[in-house]
Amino acid sequence: MDKISEFTVRRLSNYYRILLDLEKRGIPTVSSARLAELGGITSAQVRKDLSYFGNFGTRGLGYSVVELKKAIVEILGLDKQWTMALFGAGSLGHALFFHEGFREDGFYFKQVFDIDPKKVGTKWNDVDITHQRNAEEVLRRNPVHIAVVATPPEAAADIVDLLVRAGTKGILNFAPTQLTVPEGVWLRNVNLAVALESLSFYLSM
Repeated sequence: MDKISEFTVRRLSNYYRILLDLEKRGIPTVSSARLAELGGITSAQVRKDLSYFGNFGTRGLGYSVVELKKAIVEILGLDKQWTMALFGAGSLGHALFFHEGFREDGFYFKQVFDIDPKKVGTKWNDVDITHQRNAEEVLRRNPVHIAVVATPPEAAADIVDLLVRAGTKGILNFAPTQLTVPEGVWLRNVNLAVALESLSFYLSM
């Protein structure tokens, strides 16, 4: 698995969404060329990505949409349930917590942490918002698979250190700051500002 790049994994996620749409539309099979066209890549790249995980499809007939989607679901671990903790109950945190797509893919928030006294002690659905100072103790007692950091950047480094101490292995960071984690902890950064700046560059050309 070491040779599988992050870009391959991202493309698998894109294939999954394309196949989900095709299935909803009642389309039974799809060729690598059509999958590539819908994904904005080449058919050779599609075949290479899928070859890491086995042999799929039949020459001349293409891929069964249902069977390939099921295989990718298993590869991505979407056939499991993943528990999550959210740090930051602001507007971004609120949008992430109530995003239905996470639950549809098997990702469930079990903990929410914040430092705002107006929010601590309240509930989002059936989840209590707990003060961040108690987060390490709570996560040691009730560990989660993934932590989502949606705090101001100045707080993110301390939260990541806390998560490492608590044994959390997956971290999704929305705070616009560079963070480091030890080996064995998987950190993914989502910087919305960088994405917008990239768009502004191309729109300004």
